[in-house]
Amino acid sequence: MEFKAQIMNQQDVERTLVRLAHQIVEKNQGVSDLCLIGIKTRGIPLAQRLANLIETFEGVTVPVGELDITLYRDDLSKINDDPVINRTNVTFSIVGKTVVLVDDVIFTGRTARAALDALMGLGRPARVQLCVLIDRGHTELPIKANFVGKNIPTSLKEVVAVNLTETDGITKVVINEI
Repeated sequence: MEFKAQIMNQQDVERTLVRLAHQIVEKNQGVSDLCLIGIKTRGIPLAQRLANLIETFEGVTVPVGELDITLYRDDLSKINDDPVINRTNVTFSIVGKTVVLVDDVIFTGRTARAALDALMGLGRPARVQLCVLIDRGHTELPIKANFVGKNIPTSLKEVVAVNLTETDGITKVVINEI
């Protein structure tokens, strides 16, 4: 893979997350019965950052969970014959709640579909919303994010890489070419 362009730096990502946190609160008319669930891997620190921002300006702690979608993927056999299964860590009930699934990038929509399948195994929420830092287009399923940090139209020969301090030691978004 070859580096093509940096789309966002740390300040851009932080500013975008502040906007997304405000949009989540506004659309849901507050934080009552709201929870955030990050999709492994980079959705988890993004969900935690959003929850921290919401707590800063709303004064309420929003529960954050971790969702592992590995077994729900429709391309599991293409990825690995022996997949590594992480744990889903949701220590609160989602029944009757507004669940905001958080991920770094939406591309085909298949990760979001798998996340919905995994989520339904935990109970029946009142509603589910999707928040992504980057929407790169090319969805193959009728799935659309409710909250989008940045739309970045890409070609199929490009890959959007989100780096976060928590997982990669640096926060930035870049486009690489295959």
